[in-house]
Amino acid sequence: MDVLEKMKKEMFRRKLSPRTIKTYLYYVRKFLLFCPKEPKKFSKKDCREFLEKFMDKEFKWMKKSNEEIAGSTLNVALNSLRFMMEEVLRKSMKLNIRYSKTPKTLPTCLSKGEIKSLINSITNQKHKLLISLMYGSGLRVSEAVKLKKEDIELSESIGWVRKGKGNKDRPFILPESLKENIRLTLKSNNSYIFPGRKAYLSVRSVQMILKKAAKKSKIRKNIHPHTLRHSFATHILENGADVTAVQSLLGHNEPRTTMEYLHIVKPKMISVKSPLDNI
Repeated sequence: MDVLEKMKKEMFRRKLSPRTIKTYLYYVRKFLLFCPKEPKKFSKKDCREFLEKFMDKEFKWMKKSNEEIAGSTLNVALNSLRFMMEEVLRKSMKLNIRYSKTPKTLPTCLSKGEIKSLINSITNQKHKLLISLMYGSGLRVSEAVKLKKEDIELSESIGWVRKGKGNKDRPFILPESLKENIRLTLKSNNSYIFPGRKAYLSVRSVQMILKKAAKKSKIRKNIHPHTLRHSFATHILENGADVTAVQSLLGHNEPRTTMEYLHIVKPKMISVKSPLDNI
């Protein structure tokens, strides 16, 4: 039985993201080298030994402690083996592994004043529009740079993320204060809203834009593209937006993911609108 090929077909059928497919296959390949048995003879014991012995070596190779990477690396490896066992081999896979829980930490969030200072420090108008839209609409950086003209519905004040995380489409709000700049951008000859050397602007370029803006505006927090999304979620919840509405705007599958932001907000009962329009 070609386990890797069967896994790949099943993951494609379920429309898992390319990144998830690549990661799952990586850990299963490691497991197959670790456990040279016939797939039908794989057991929970084999999986446990791989996770406890082989992964321990991997931790040391990465020069990190179990506690530091358990919440990410170990859980991903465990999920990879669980998918192989349950979805391909049709075997039970219930394991309790030490250090498998991810430590809960609150996301870094900027104040409205810091957001305003950050945006105002950017002189390139195209870059300024991009950063403003990422915050004002709660977009992931990969979603923002891939926006095309046909994804924008100015008359309805919404845009569309096409094949976002989980290969799903979802709408997002367009800040009223950005609509004129977006209208002008739509007149260009490029199919992408934010063109770059290779079709659209790279994620790395956006990271550098933010790093430079943070330094210029003297913000000492560890700022990355996702910080803008965290700030968007926090600020609209502070403005009194319903958690269910925020979940939809962010594209979260589970309400509990959105609920994490409630720990850092001060709710007020007002209507939902983009936080950028309040600056």
